[in-house]
Amino acid sequence: MNEKLKLYGFNNLTKTLSFNIYDICYAKSQREQQDYIKYIDEQYNSDRLTKILCDVTEMIGATVLNISKQDYEPQGASATLLISDEHRVSSGIDESCNMGTVEKESIAGHLDKSHLTVHTYPEFHPDNAITTFRVDIDVSTCGKITPLKSLNYLIGSFDSDIITIDYKVRGFTRDEQGKKLFIDHNITSIQDYIAKETLDRYDAVDVNVYQSNIFHTKMMIKEIFLQNYLFNTDTYELAPKRRLEINDALRREMIEIFSGQNVF
Repeated sequence: MNEKLKLYGFNNLTKTLSFNIYDICYAKSQREQQDYIKYIDEQYNSDRLTKILCDVTEMIGATVLNISKQDYEPQGASATLLISDEHRVSSGIDESCNMGTVEKESIAGHLDKSHLTVHTYPEFHPDNAITTFRVDIDVSTCGKITPLKSLNYLIGSFDSDIITIDYKVRGFTRDEQGKKLFIDHNITSIQDYIAKETLDRYDAVDVNVYQSNIFHTKMMIKEIFLQNYLFNTDTYELAPKRRLEINDALRREMIEIFSGQNVF
């Protein structure tokens, strides 16, 4: 953020970060697939997701106004936080992540300005030994704060094999002379906000529309260490040929998700 930028009134720019990850796993039987889904569902329940969003809120310098969370049957969870870019002290608002009741007018006043949401989508098919776990996170802020600060933390919070990131700046604000400003910070690529040691682990491509302030980055893990992808199976229990077959199946699944089309 350019601190020298002098604005007139409130910063009306809306900055939205959409973060989508896939975790891939090999589970050889339908029972193991179901056990994996149950395991991942417990690992990323609504309480843990809420904790991640609270950490993001603190990281970007925002204030929590309201929390809503839910675990679903048979699987999946979601959490939503309404946030403000300013520190507020008001009756009815608990600014910690252990929130009580929030005044109705506070929710209405900030619903369309700043919020964080997360949803999980565990998935498997009985005819395919590959299972997937998808997480969708949206961080939408208004004012001086930017959600890009939370990227490295979000990537590190999940086992991220495939990552799709969209960042968009909408609306306009004005400087002190009344000139419209359609963006208030310099950005050429989302990758500029990701740690080098993280980028080194992934193949990454950009599709950016600079004139519309729309930025898109896709990332796919480079190295597959098979043991990390086996559920309740040890690598040494598998014959070398079977290891290669599983490795190929995992890579094919990743390529299909990364490219958005079926390879075979």
